[in-house]
Amino acid sequence: MKEEKSFVKEITPQSEDFSRWYIDVIRKADLMDYTPVRGCIVFKPDGYELWERIQAGLDKRFKETGHRNAYFPMLIPESFFQKEKEHVEGFNPELPWVTEAGGEKLEERLALRPTSETIIGHMYAQWIQSYRDLPVLINQWANVFRWEKRTLPFLRTSEFLWQEGHTAHATEEEAREETMRMLEVYRDFVETEMAIPLYVGQKTPSEKFAGAVDTYSIEAMMKDGKALQAGTSHYLGQNFAKGFEIKFLDRDNQLKYVHTTSWGVSTRLIGALIMVHGDDRGLALPPRLAPIQVIMIPVGPPKFRDKVMARFDPLFDALKAAGVRVKADLREETPGWKFNEWEMRGVPLRIEIGPRDVDNKQCLMVRRDTGEKIPVPLDEAVERVQALLEEIQRNMFVKAKEFRDAHSHLHINTLAELKAHIARCEETGEIAGFVLAGWCGDAACEAKVKEETKFTSRNIPFHPPARKQVCLCCGKEAQHTVWFARAY
Repeated sequence: MKEEKSFVKEITPQSEDFSRWYIDVIRKADLMDYTPVRGCIVFKPDGYELWERIQAGLDKRFKETGHRNAYFPMLIPESFFQKEKEHVEGFNPELPWVTEAGGEKLEERLALRPTSETIIGHMYAQWIQSYRDLPVLINQWANVFRWEKRTLPFLRTSEFLWQEGHTAHATEEEAREETMRMLEVYRDFVETEMAIPLYVGQKTPSEKFAGAVDTYSIEAMMKDGKALQAGTSHYLGQNFAKGFEIKFLDRDNQLKYVHTTSWGVSTRLIGALIMVHGDDRGLALPPRLAPIQVIMIPVGPPKFRDKVMARFDPLFDALKAAGVRVKADLREETPGWKFNEWEMRGVPLRIEIGPRDVDNKQCLMVRRDTGEKIPVPLDEAVERVQALLEEIQRNMFVKAKEFRDAHSHLHINTLAELKAHIARCEETGEIAGFVLAGWCGDAACEAKVKEETKFTSRNIPFHPPARKQVCLCCGKEAQHTVWFARAY
């Protein structure tokens, strides 16, 4: 029991200080470390493995939808940013610049990429000449830089890892189809693999990507009720095509500008995973994404070790052969210490085998999501593991969705009601969560809500649970029904 308490006391309870809990968990689980450069973190192996699992799942989906990977330079000439006015205005404050190289001042400053629309637009203009060259469907896995004032590991860092897809099409219709197709790829991956429920919809004009015609997003609710934009897909129209002269000869020999898209997710998804599923005991990882799905631990006095391992090793081998990501913890620590260590690291399922289990031809399975202990006959263990992993995956999604739905508020119709809701939550310690409200379409109303409550528009959902009739701010007729929330 002492071991258990020593583990847990190093993690601040979520209800006491959610931000502190988050930092405690990522440090205790050894996911990252800080460096001397502000906002630049080390992804330690356990943290990077989560990104590798995300990469593998998404990369497979990208290739299934016809995309190929490429890599473009990290250094982008300053002049490229002047070619799309909205784009440069959107990113200018966040850009780090290289001004010297080889001991000499550069003739033109080079930006460390914040995103790659400009350099890719420049290259597409060289590559695309005819309708036969279209569509171009390219994805890039890369690092990007945005000099953030306030940083938080995985969620908001000066350097982060991501993927960015960039496509060029002959028609608006094709480009818009691509924008929605990739949004659906993200939704499917995050909900089915990461067990994170999402609100899917369109960003308001003031929240869209700099230089886009339309931006669409997937929004998730963290356990403190704040929103996290988990991914975006942009229809860029011909804005970048005109800026970079990306033209093609169509079937009628007419010279036209292409229509482009871009879409991306980043290592923010790791932060989302932690904040949606984690608890006061540490990480809780959904089986489909967990680098280790099953941890096996032998228990009992050393004199019975050979007897235990005679059953332990064949089960380990059988699980591995069945494609389960299984690890055995044979370290010289006590079983209690190991149980708490692997619970804190979020491994979905634990299997214990001791001398009594061997006598009974069984093992004990313990679920991370519920804590339930299940004795299972050894000859049924592989099938039960596979079934339990699927059950845990389903249960984690259901639990996260129930939490989100319970904190998605549909009853608020005015700014005064929103302020009263926030004040009540602050007084009682409740979670303010998401608020569904009407919006007239005027950016001034949206800005006023943000200024007076710190609630920002998250997106205009495709399938809202209700339709709102009046604007939250001015009381005029609502043109849109919008999710509002405080956000990371």
